[in-house]
Amino acid sequence: MRLPTAREREYLKDLVVVLTQKEIQLRYKNSWLGYVWSVANPLMFAILYFVAFKTFMRIDIPRYSLFLIAGLFPWQWFANSISAAPNIFLGNATLLKKVRFPRNALVSPTVLNDGIHFLCSIPVLVLFLFVYGSRPAWSWLIGIPLLAVGQFLLLYGFALTIASLNLFFRDLERLTTLVVTFLFFLTPVVYSESMVPAQYRAIVYLNPAAPIILSWRNLFLVGDLNWPLIAAGFAHAGVILAVGAAVYRKLCWKFAEVV
Repeated sequence: MRLPTAREREYLKDLVVVLTQKEIQLRYKNSWLGYVWSVANPLMFAILYFVAFKTFMRIDIPRYSLFLIAGLFPWQWFANSISAAPNIFLGNATLLKKVRFPRNALVSPTVLNDGIHFLCSIPVLVLFLFVYGSRPAWSWLIGIPLLAVGQFLLLYGFALTIASLNLFFRDLERLTTLVVTFLFFLTPVVYSESMVPAQYRAIVYLNPAAPIILSWRNLFLVGDLNWPLIAAGFAHAGVILAVGAAVYRKLCWKFAEVV
């Protein structure tokens, strides 16, 4: 396969930047409280789960509200990007039919847009840390860029796969919604991985979302860079990315015909 030239790489970078800016502008169009809504969504779910699990079920996890948002914020990035994936190519049908460019460039802006909103929510998490008498660790300087890259690669692979297949199997959009809900409860977001019985813990770690979400929570709560867990997250990302690239290469030449 021919590698892109320097000019082609520059063109692709500019295209992704322009499309990402467009995604952000569309998200905030006619919205006075755009950033607030982005943060309010996971916070409202945190309140709901706090009442359900801490107040009613009396789950024994210290600093549970901080524990919740440390998992819900990165999960929101995961869920939003996956949920938007089925319509990435369908929503850009005009571009697919009339403009000649690498079609997979349409995937990055969606994932980057949600990633930027996640990064912008980190100050809220810092505020919660100070409320509980804690503060950010120096390891955040390494951990945040590292985990952001890992989650981007994972989500890009997922989104590329789903967006490509959905052009040919339109029911995939509904199935994606169900899978995201299923993965949420399989991922230790509202509960700790230590609460999972030992004989079932391997199933949790087979979930591609689990290692990266747990890595974020370890980083935010205790400043810990769990390298085996991070390596597992990147391994999942590599596999999903390879699958996505293979599916895209197999189907992309038919996109303009079926969109």
